Order: sequence, then C-alpha cells, then structure tokens
Amino acid sequence: MALALFKKSEIAPLPDIEAASLRSDRFRLEREADWRRLEAIVISLETNRLRRISDEDLLALPVLYRQAASSLAVARETSLDAATLAYLEALVRRAWFQVYGPRTSLFGWLRLFLGGGWSIAVRSIWLEIAIALAVMVAGTAAGWVLVSQEPEWYYALVPGEMAGGREPGADRAALAETLKGTGDSEGLTAFATFLFSNNSAVSILAFALGFAFGIPTLLLLVYNMASLGAMLWVFFKAGLGWEFVAWLSVHGTTEFGAILLAGAAGLHVGRSMAFPGDRSVMSAAADSGRRAAQVMAGVVFMLAIAGLLEGFARQLVEQPGARGAIGSVMLLLWLTYFTFAGRRTGRLGAAS
Repeated sequence: MALALFKKSEIAPLPDIEAASLRSDRFRLEREADWRRLEAIVISLETNRLRRISDEDLLALPVLYRQAASSLAVARETSLDAATLAYLEALVRRAWFQVYGPRTSLFGWLRLFLGGGWSIAVRSIWLEIAIALAVMVAGTAAGWVLVSQEPEWYYALVPGEMAGGREPGADRAALAETLKGTGDSEGLTAFATFLFSNNSAVSILAFALGFAFGIPTLLLLVYNMASLGAMLWVFFKAGLGWEFVAWLSVHGTTEFGAILLAGAAGLHVGRSMAFPGDRSVMSAAADSGRRAAQVMAGVVFMLAIAGLLEGFARQLVEQPGARGAIGSVMLLLWLTYFTFAGRRTGRLGAAS
C-alpha cells in the first residue's frame, strides 16, 4: 500500500510538467519572431553596421525592446524553461545598452558629435535659425538708422567699455587706431579668456530666455545687433567701413554664428511651448530641449574658437585683406559643415 502511494505521488506531477513545457513552447513561438528581429538589430548596432538597418527596424527598436522586457517579466513570473529565460535576459540586457546605455567614450562621442550629430541638430531647427537671422538683420538696420538720425542714440546702444574710443564725431585717424593689432601675443591669453566669457554669457542668455516663449530672446538679439549697426554707421561715416568689417569678420563670422544658433535654440524651445500641438507643454519642451541642448553644446565650441580668433588672430594680423580672408574662410567652413556634415548618418540621428 505504501509503495503504491509513493509511486502515485511520483507519477502525478508529470502532466503538470508537460503542461508547463507546452505553455513555454507556445509562449516562445508567439513572440520568437520579434525577439529574433530585435536580436538582428542589436547585432548590427554592436558591430557598427548601421547601413544594414532599415528605417522601419530603427524606428521599431524601442518598441521591440519594451516587448522583450515585458516577455522577460512574464517568463520570470511563470517560471518558463531556463533556456528561454537565459536567452531573454541576455537579449534585454544587450538591447537596453543600445537604446539607453552610453555606447562610446568621450572621444568617441566627440567624433560622432562633430562628425554629424551637431550639424543634424542645427539643420533640424532651420525655421528658428531663419527667424533669428531675420531679427538680427533687422536689429542691425535699426541701430544704423537710429544713430544716423540722432547720434545720441549711439551712447544708449553701445556700452562705454565696448566703444573704446569708437564713437560718433571721432577723428578718422583715431578710429583707424582702434582697429590696429598689438603686433605681439603678450597679454592676449587673458583678453581671449575675457571675450570668450562675455560672448558665452550673451549666447547662454539668448538660449535661456527662450523658455519665456522666445519673446525675450528676440528682444535680446535686436538689442545686441543694434549696437553693431550703430558701430557700423560710425565707421562707414568716417570712410573706414571696409576696414571695420574686415576687423570684425576675423572672429565675427564665428561669434555671430554662435549667437545666431543660441538664439535659434532658445526660440525652438519657446515655439514648442507656445505651440505644443497634440503633446503636453512639458512633453514638447522636453523634446525640443534635447535638440536645443545639442545645438548649444556646439555653440560653446564655436565661442571657444571665436575667443581664440578675437584674442589672437585679430590682434596679430593687421592687413584688412588678410583679416577679411580669415573671416571669409571661417564663414565658408561653418556653412560647409552645417550643410553637408552628417548627411549619411542623418537617418539614424532623426530616428534617435
């Protein structure tokens, strides 16, 4: 009798084991196609074969990852077979690393950022760049017109420390003297540091004010460019227009480009908050903020270059033709970079 009971208890669990096995097989077969698709995408990303990933697979990557993570949770709760559980754990871990994890070193990130990530972000806010550029041109024209009609406006638009002897009524020779370089590099390091800090503050403020729906950013751009327009009028009035433009272009094509991008990034955030569409304001601000932050990371890089050009190249190079050439080359480099860099990887950047 005891032996019979023992044998019965040994045999009874077999149907439960078979049922669990069938349940595990059914669970795997229903989802295995998506797991294999996710695994193929992950392998392509791990081996840096991005061109083999289709647009559909790239867009589906986050969804497939979440589905695999959900399958893993179910597998753990229902005690599915160990092989399926181990496979899912490895797949989810690898997919998480590709979707959320840091995949490159600092130098690798810089290579990707400067190799196209930054230019893609800049091209994505082209509308705000066009608006900011129009406002900056209008501000320059307004400064010129105001000072040409009433020279006293100059002192309201141009701070005293920025004027440096460049003011209405100044002698032509005195104005020309302010455009001369120092002829050596002594003390220029501190000067470059000061200029970089000042220009960075203006750019960061233009970006930060975008959170007030972009209106203060526009006003700041108008005011800053009005001071430029006022100074342009002074030098053109004295017959030194070309000399001043060449003097300014050494660093100006980079510096004003950085301020333009910073203002556009602020406008991008402000416009998304003012017109969020179907999204909530916070969601729209978060999406645009990530894109704008990428632009601003590049703005800091531009300002560093502008500070070096203003503190060194402009002081050491005195010929207007040479100064104009430096400014023109820098402008051409920036336009070429923002137009063409990252075109091949734009698909990946847009999807991420």
